Amino acid sequence: MNRGPQVSMALPLTPMVKWLLIVNVGIWLVFQVLVEGFFKVPFTNFLSLVPARVIFEFRVWELFTYMFLHSMQLTHILFNMLMLWFFGAELEQRWGGKYFLFFYLFTGIGAAVIYCLGMGVYAAATGSQAGLMIPVLGASGAVFGLMLAQGILFGERIIYFFMLFPMKMRYFVMIMGAVQIGSMLTSGVSGGEVAYLAHLGGLASGYVALLLMSRWKNYENFKKSKKKGRNLRLVVDNENPKKSDNGPRYWN
Repeated sequence: MNRGPQVSMALPLTPMVKWLLIVNVGIWLVFQVLVEGFFKVPFTNFLSLVPARVIFEFRVWELFTYMFLHSMQLTHILFNMLMLWFFGAELEQRWGGKYFLFFYLFTGIGAAVIYCLGMGVYAAATGSQAGLMIPVLGASGAVFGLMLAQGILFGERIIYFFMLFPMKMRYFVMIMGAVQIGSMLTSGVSGGEVAYLAHLGGLASGYVALLLMSRWKNYENFKKSKKKGRNLRLVVDNENPKKSDNGPRYWN
């Protein structure tokens, strides 16, 4: 009996995913564990995302650098890197390395922008400055963007939730999005130890990135068809027509 498409257990390690894994793990191990842990250089503090510093001090590089930092909990970077590999490898095969890298960075930066805007609006509405001062770090925003792309492009694929319950990829993404919303509402906009708003920002940024990709491909196809149309020539062969001919002949 056909049970529908399923996720292959032999995931490839594609070139761009491999380099992102190397960069993330390398930064965590060398600069955070060794340089910061042993030599007390405040590497993480300088490059993590703090909304107040982005909004009031214009430290815009934090919108980018935060996604390559992780906490000292091994499970944090382990989970993010596994999800990057799990969701990203097939997307890179489909898109190619350049667009995959664009998508990854776009969703990570987009998640940070949405988080900063959300914290700014929340602070202005409630007077609470706590969310503006809490540092955020990790690749989760970009990973949630990759997960959204999987849900849209491979929505009918069957995966096993908690390794037990079969469900379509699209429903898995919907459940994960609902969990982030529920968790944010019950723990506050700034969250506890998890920046749920950044996760939702990654989902939203992933959707925008897919729209941009669709528009760009449509534009490229239009240019190709227009260029091809200019190269077409209409040739009419009406010389010495025979009575048996059904009319003039045409070639492109």
